[in-house]
Amino acid sequence: MLIDINAYVGHWPFMQLKYNNCAALVERMNKFGVDTSVISNLNGIFYKNTQSANQELHAELKALGPRGKRFIPFAVINPTYAGWQHDLEACVKKFGMKGIRVYPKYHDYAISDPALIELVKRARDLDLPVAFNYKMVDSRQRSWMDIDYVAYTPKPEWTLKNIFPIIKEVPDAKYMILNVTNSMQLDAADAALFRKAQVLMDTSGRSINELGTLLKTEGTSRFAFGTHAPILDYLTGMLRIESLRPTEADATVKERLRSGNAKKFLGL
Repeated sequence: MLIDINAYVGHWPFMQLKYNNCAALVERMNKFGVDTSVISNLNGIFYKNTQSANQELHAELKALGPRGKRFIPFAVINPTYAGWQHDLEACVKKFGMKGIRVYPKYHDYAISDPALIELVKRARDLDLPVAFNYKMVDSRQRSWMDIDYVAYTPKPEWTLKNIFPIIKEVPDAKYMILNVTNSMQLDAADAALFRKAQVLMDTSGRSINELGTLLKTEGTSRFAFGTHAPILDYLTGMLRIESLRPTEADATVKERLRSGNAKKFLGL
């Protein structure tokens, strides 16, 4: 069984995407043997009111009928937008969404913003994971109209060090860290706290190339199959699991990476 913990529908204004609606995504999932996908609506990154994107996703899944059950929807929430508390409640109680995705850089707030801390605490109380991305697209190929990645850090893209302050602030929440493409290094004290946190990382990012080593240093329960589709492809995240040597991961560990860790983390 394969569960993709990092997929999207919707549009990216600076790149033409294919297979970016639920019906097309089902066909793509069938082709690559993916049973279930965690999805959110890319439009929520760019809409002033992210709830419009959550409503779009809910309507699209409802129109799919039984096929819609193959998706696990996550709400895009901007905690600096007025009324986000009501939006979150509607997403959980009315739309049945099972997690939250946040985009501090795109929605222009700091990782330590009190509004984000409040959102993460509410998510914790609702047993909802909160998902962060290292990045959405490669900053070397960004459109001149896209965000200025340098606004919050001397480096153009996030590392784990940039995301860690919110984990430190709310250590008992559940976190998904996706498209891991840069450093995962933390100082000794932060690394010890990170190891205790409930964190699940996907296999889409280029920093997961040495997955066998990461399984030894981070543990076998902290990684799961993810694609970052349709921005990235299906095979890369899959091959990082399937190419593991027997000395790096036995059949049981590989099955955890394909679906077991995601099931446990998401309560499926």
